Amino acid sequence: MKNKRVSLFLGFSFLFLLFVVNLSAKTLPGQNSEEYKTYRSYLDFFEEIYETMEQNYYYPVKREDFERFIDKFDEEIYGKLEQKQLFDEFVNVRSGALVVDFLKTKEDIFSRLYPSQVVDDFKEEVLGKRSDLGIEGQLIDGEYRVSFIELRSDAYAKGLRENDIVIAIDRTKVSELTQDEIVEKLTPEIDLVVKIVYVNSESQKKKTVSVKAQEYFKQTVFPVMIHIPDVYCFQIQRFNRKTSEDLSRYLLVMNQQGPTALVLDLRGNPGGPPLAAREIASFFLTPGDEFAYFQHKGDEKNVLDVPRIPDQYLYRGPIAILIDKESGSASELFSGIMQKQNRALLFGSRTAGQVFLKSMFNLENESMLVLVTARGHFPDGDIFKFEGLIPQFYVDDTGSDLVYFAAGFLTAALRQNKMDVK
Repeated sequence: MKNKRVSLFLGFSFLFLLFVVNLSAKTLPGQNSEEYKTYRSYLDFFEEIYETMEQNYYYPVKREDFERFIDKFDEEIYGKLEQKQLFDEFVNVRSGALVVDFLKTKEDIFSRLYPSQVVDDFKEEVLGKRSDLGIEGQLIDGEYRVSFIELRSDAYAKGLRENDIVIAIDRTKVSELTQDEIVEKLTPEIDLVVKIVYVNSESQKKKTVSVKAQEYFKQTVFPVMIHIPDVYCFQIQRFNRKTSEDLSRYLLVMNQQGPTALVLDLRGNPGGPPLAAREIASFFLTPGDEFAYFQHKGDEKNVLDVPRIPDQYLYRGPIAILIDKESGSASELFSGIMQKQNRALLFGSRTAGQVFLKSMFNLENESMLVLVTARGHFPDGDIFKFEGLIPQFYVDDTGSDLVYFAAGFLTAALRQNKMDVK
């Protein structure tokens, strides 16, 4: 929902700014006037954006291109803003967003300016963090049945579990609330405490707990039930700093079951921090080997190696990774390295082609500039392509059939011992 708010805000604000732009020439204000001070504030903000991009953006940024934008702003935009007295923060930031769009490369769909109003939502989405009670469920016949509890939330620590029935929230019966009103009560501001009365699904006893809204990393790894012996499947919805911790719990159990095969479903996974991909790779690749590298403008290679982990978490059996056009960033990085090292077979369709390092820069007016600052490279120097990864088995399927297709292939490989296993 928050990601939609970010997209809708940016889309609406861009259309709004286009509405106020015309092509009439602008006579700039005198230097001692209030109008000039306003105009100067725009130029200072634009200059801050330019300098940040010039120093950090992966692609070259030319001063003459920036000056061409200033001319365009003077001639086509500022006059209309002055005429309508549109000099608030909203318009200022959207004007700054035009600077970014003007200076970045055509193929770059990631670098952009975010207003202060959506910065926190954006960070939360990118980093995979939440700051709520961690409770999800559905109101049915006057009862709110819990369908999911975040493992790292205070609600989970206090004993709430899936299938428990919430009957009251802060002294209000859920039967008197709508679904939306319940969701609102379960997503309070951070550090607020909410009293919840519920019925435990196992003991059928009524319990009362006080649950605190706090920041935590979302659970990202979920088991997928498939009815094929000796094959496990896990869906990884995105990567964050706790993804390896989530996966390690399942791998520890799986490794105790003897010879197995593994399907990792990364379809729809938009990625996350590259270090998260590196940590996931440590379960499957040789410790100490070079994993990948990124290279900032003018800097030496930033090499990522494969971390060393306890042996009980290492998995050496055959692996299939499911990918599609929405598999991007760190999920592509992980999948591409696993494919390159002959450690996994890829099933599905081409990935998004988004193996970039994206960095966040906070500006003086509390807006945030997100820039592509480096591109990902394989250890041998090959660069991840804009066209994305090409799977060994191209199957344009979005459902469970692909899981079973890959699992069946791994089962045969496991029996015949034909896959490379390191």
